[in-house]
Amino acid sequence: MNTQLRPNSVATQDVTYHMHSQTNPGEHEARGPLIITRGDGVRVYDDEGKEYIDAMAGLWCASLGFNNKRLADAATRQYAELGFYHTFNHRTSAGVAALSQKLVELTGMTGGKAYYATSGSEANETMVKLAWVYHTVHGKPTKRKVIARQRAFHGSTIAAASMCGLEFMHREFGLPIPGFQHTLCPSPYRGMLPGEDADAFVARLASELEALILRESPDTIAAFIAEPINAGGGIIIPPARYFAAVGAVLKKYDILFLDDEIVCGFGRTGRWFGKETVGMAPDMMSMAKGLSSSYFPISAVVIKAEIYEAVKTFNAQGGSFGHGFTNSGHPVGVAIASEAISIYEEMGLEAHVQKMGARLKGHFQDIASRSAIVGEVRGEGLMLGIELVRDPATKEPFAPAMKTGLAFDQIAYRNGLISRCMGDVLGFSPPLIVTESDVDQIAERCEASLKELETSLPKV
Repeated sequence: MNTQLRPNSVATQDVTYHMHSQTNPGEHEARGPLIITRGDGVRVYDDEGKEYIDAMAGLWCASLGFNNKRLADAATRQYAELGFYHTFNHRTSAGVAALSQKLVELTGMTGGKAYYATSGSEANETMVKLAWVYHTVHGKPTKRKVIARQRAFHGSTIAAASMCGLEFMHREFGLPIPGFQHTLCPSPYRGMLPGEDADAFVARLASELEALILRESPDTIAAFIAEPINAGGGIIIPPARYFAAVGAVLKKYDILFLDDEIVCGFGRTGRWFGKETVGMAPDMMSMAKGLSSSYFPISAVVIKAEIYEAVKTFNAQGGSFGHGFTNSGHPVGVAIASEAISIYEEMGLEAHVQKMGARLKGHFQDIASRSAIVGEVRGEGLMLGIELVRDPATKEPFAPAMKTGLAFDQIAYRNGLISRCMGDVLGFSPPLIVTESDVDQIAERCEASLKELETSLPKV
């Protein structure tokens, strides 16, 4: 990363004119940006020619790497034929219709429909609005509140950020807005009580959720939203039977189940969708990122037939569904997404991710056995986390002021590895096209970086 800004450089231009997402402004002015100039498979290169393995696939999303020719060709063909059109007022294209069928079939939402947006945040907010319509049509217009979970991430728009269970998404903006509640995070590592086994933990989580519903009144709760595996909250794998227990509570109180597949969808966890990995049975599913390998900003919501019928009933007197985005069903995004799905099918997505994920997780577990600061290795498929702690025996965390995870990030950059720190949890979500050699190199660079970090930490 650039530490000195040269006059008339890209770094100076960026610092002068560009405000970055999730970046400390003052620190950015002092350090300058990491300027990425090109990609090759799972690797990216900066403006000085330095090579990095991007073990986060950008932002959990470049599943097919950073320069996939088939996706580029699909975009080129579509731009030459029809560079833009919309899906308002009965318009469509052959690509939109075909992709919609494919998504309904892939998700198993038989009789359902697909709806398009341009970001995961928009997709998640779409699900909330559809939940409101559903309950209104069924004579329960007071069911408006949404329950999410602590340590959840669901997006950056106002309602999506309100569903996040992360303080840094709230503090600057006075969020969450009224109507958004949070229940316990299903983290076995941080949430289980002494002497509590997995079954008792699940029972307590379900009981806490039910207690929250009763406090707020079931007649006010529209929906519950969850990622199959918490991504930005620290790669949190819920205990077995957690979602079965949650689903039973939601069904008891007529609360819709919203599945945020933005990160977990399209093979990330070793199954086509995260819901299959953890046993979820949702009423609606949001997806983005892997849908197009982020080669185009496109997202989708797939809904059960009952949700669509509610929208139809609401507009039975001649109104029109009052929701939409200019680029919903953009023909180029649809073409790229369709090609991405074809590539996933041809590569044997599930088997490949399971094999590479097991290899990487095995490496990380070996590293943990040799490290004095790794508390837990966890994850499914190619979605893995390493939690750093001061004392693995007691799970004592590092003091937040030490910013241990961030220190690892900076060391890893120097060693040509891009991961993501979520506090002191190191996230790894490499492109799904990783090879055995790529996986081995990720592990080697990770261990080298951990050793440097250990050496640099103050001895207490």
